[in-house]
Amino acid sequence: MAIIAQLSDIHLAAGRDGAVDDASGPVRALRAAVSSLLSLPARPDAVVLTGDLADGGRPAEYERLHALLSPLPMAVYPLPGAHDDRDALRAAFRDHPAIAASGRRPQDPVQYAVDVAGTRLVCCDTTVPGQSYGAMDGGRLDWLDRTLAEAPDTPTIVATYHPPHPVGIRFVDDIGFTDAAAFADVIARHRQVVRVISGLVHRGTVGSLAGTVSTTCPSTYRQLYLDMTRPGRAAVTGEPAGFAVHLVSDGMATTHFAPSGDYRPLMQVD
Repeated sequence: MAIIAQLSDIHLAAGRDGAVDDASGPVRALRAAVSSLLSLPARPDAVVLTGDLADGGRPAEYERLHALLSPLPMAVYPLPGAHDDRDALRAAFRDHPAIAASGRRPQDPVQYAVDVAGTRLVCCDTTVPGQSYGAMDGGRLDWLDRTLAEAPDTPTIVATYHPPHPVGIRFVDDIGFTDAAAFADVIARHRQVVRVISGLVHRGTVGSLAGTVSTTCPSTYRQLYLDMTRPGRAAVTGEPAGFAVHLVSDGMATTHFAPSGDYRPLMQVD
């Protein structure tokens, strides 16, 4: 069995002095998420970060992110979100060969595939520099198709920042994945994809896509208000921060959403 944890929408922010305040909300929230992962009875085999890791895309934000994640003994695999800078992200995680090799020119997409305990994790860069919406143009869909074709018999999780399924929150769907239908066509050709996981939404959601399940992840920091009216309100709530844990076994996947914090058993259930 492979266990892959997902952290998303961390939003570490540097101040005017260029430093990240260790007393800030995003830092304290990320520390709580890391502590929660370390306290799980079965530790994950890897952690994937699905975008908006930094708030301003500054090198100092990524260096602090890398340091705050250093207590994790397992590999950490980042993806950029709309707030991120590809080159600064890649530089901070240059110790991961797959990430370092993912770009040869400035601002190349951060996309790669890795093996995690018998499961393949394929990380897709859906960001468009300078824009909020997502796309996989410029050959990125062809790359995904080729990459999935390399291991047709290996259970695979595909990770993106922009979710390919509608979530029902208007302003989130308005900045969604412009070529989600073409993305779904690629996924449909590769039946080994057991889950598509995404960020952006600051909430856990579950949708369907091309015969598989598509999920989004809670934010480690702030959750978006669940307003499914139109036009709706763009607001954050006081709901608990959290993360997702994806289990892959016998060619099937199960996803858990967990709040950050120390939630130990209160009693033994017979």
